[in-house]
Amino acid sequence: MAEKPEAVKVLYCGVCGLPAEYCEFGPEFEKCKPWLIQNAPDIYPDLIKESGGNEVDKVSDQMQSTSISAGGSSTSQPEEVKRLPGGKVKKKDKKEVIIEKVVRNKRKCITTVKGLELFGVKLSDASKKLGKKFATGASVVKGPTEKEQIDVQGDIAYDIVDFITDTWADVPETSIFFIEDGKKVPAA
Repeated sequence: MAEKPEAVKVLYCGVCGLPAEYCEFGPEFEKCKPWLIQNAPDIYPDLIKESGGNEVDKVSDQMQSTSISAGGSSTSQPEEVKRLPGGKVKKKDKKEVIIEKVVRNKRKCITTVKGLELFGVKLSDASKKLGKKFATGASVVKGPTEKEQIDVQGDIAYDIVDFITDTWADVPETSIFFIEDGKKVPAA
């Protein structure tokens, strides 16, 4: 029998998040150079010749000093930023509930509620409560952005704000918005 191939271990850049071999094609190659000289000298030997070895000493001294000082006090440590491959910064979702009324078949409406899960609300429980309160069908569905949302049959957009704020105290009325004519309008 043939042997199973072993998984390839890839070294990812600590600055931009790309594999080290691809840093030169990334958006922050100048920022990556000190990290590459320190951690991947075999991949870019030209960088060591370019810097004359002085930069390697500077980087190693800097890394040692930061690791010692970071252990002493946690308040001076910068906030960690989540980076996606390619160096893009991942944005945190804003904590807001968006309510949108969608008209279908010229007279039937569906009210969609997005963002309740960001406040710790379980969507399946919320859809049951909304269905009972408004005596209509309510279900959890995946929206166009692959995030789950609640679809409620009927035009209950303005009544739903009071129900949400009364039922879930964690959801402030200032974080509830309507989508009207393609514009986000505060509910308060």
